[in-house]
Amino acid sequence: MSSHFGQPSRGVRRYQRVLTWLWFLLPVIAVSLKLGLGQGAYNNYLIYKYVFHHVLEQVDLYAFYPEDHLYQNHYGPSFSLLIAPFALLPDLVGGLLWVIAGAATLFIALRSLPVSLTARCVLMGIVLVEMTGSLQNLQFNTMLCAWVILSWGFLRQGKVWPAAFLISGGMLVKLYGILGIMFTPFSGRYGRMLLTMIVATVILVTLPMLFSDPEFILKSYYDWYQRLVGKNAENIGTNLTDGMQDLSAMGMFRRISGLYEISNGWFLVPAGLLMLLPLIRRDQWEDPRFQMNYLAQLLIGMVVFSTSAESPTYVIAVTGFGIWFIQYLPKPSAVAWTLLISVIILTILSPTDIFPRTFRKEFVSRYGLKALPCVAAWFVITWELLSGRHLKTDHYHADPGITSRP
Repeated sequence: MSSHFGQPSRGVRRYQRVLTWLWFLLPVIAVSLKLGLGQGAYNNYLIYKYVFHHVLEQVDLYAFYPEDHLYQNHYGPSFSLLIAPFALLPDLVGGLLWVIAGAATLFIALRSLPVSLTARCVLMGIVLVEMTGSLQNLQFNTMLCAWVILSWGFLRQGKVWPAAFLISGGMLVKLYGILGIMFTPFSGRYGRMLLTMIVATVILVTLPMLFSDPEFILKSYYDWYQRLVGKNAENIGTNLTDGMQDLSAMGMFRRISGLYEISNGWFLVPAGLLMLLPLIRRDQWEDPRFQMNYLAQLLIGMVVFSTSAESPTYVIAVTGFGIWFIQYLPKPSAVAWTLLISVIILTILSPTDIFPRTFRKEFVSRYGLKALPCVAAWFVITWELLSGRHLKTDHYHADPGITSRP
């Protein structure tokens, strides 16, 4: 293998090349097969595509259009900017390029992490299957995950403008991308970050007005809010039917306990406080180990505490878990190994055909157990952030001499 900070061995470099090929090849193969099955097989892409066309035509972005796609849109009007280059192409070409773009964006984000090549290969290996599953459904989640990681990277370097656009973009597309704002303390530029966030948000909100009516765009944001409120209620309702929505800490608790009417607030308020509390440790803000643990906690938390969490969303949480796990190579603790095995079995592999359908439906899906390992990991990471446990490892893989604000 390789030394912690030395040159990686040939074996590691060979493994990296294989992983890089698989990183792009597996999603392309999976999606190519799916695109050939007809429109119903790539319904998510059709929803995305028609966000752009409906903005052009100035028709309700959140109505149900059964002649175009099977479900309703839940993304903000600014998503039309992102999907436009793909929506203008034939579906098969646009869909394939969309998937490649998602894989490439996350690939770039993982390469930007300040870790050794060995650690990065392990991280990619952990994420690969979950990413392929998400991209097979032509989902946006890989791109959102990459934006959060890249926004952290930019902020730790004091580059607030690109970070602001990534955070604002994530917020205006899928709302909880706004959590990236919590990395601001790592830049130390609060006023400038606030200003750039306002400017970036105004720009991204108004840009669709260049090819649509301003009044329609502003109304669409109100319509989006109404749709998200309705979607939250729908997600919670799936707990009564063993659905694959609300695969969150709340959904898992509801399914196991049978207390379907319990408010999300009993979970979200404590979780929000536990996400904020680590920032009290000002003396750790410039420590890359602390920052990466905090990044991991945020990536996992934005999934396991969202009623919108579904199976393809977990590429974000699995990436967060992987970022935490690689910090303890080459000798992870028994807890880390236990969590990794649990993540592989319950989170990554349980929805696949590796397991019998009865096991998936009557055990994993019925109780929302895909969320369980990531919820457990979130609590472990939170404890480490608050207790300073991350400072006790000698195996952190950050490059030597790197700081949070160069």
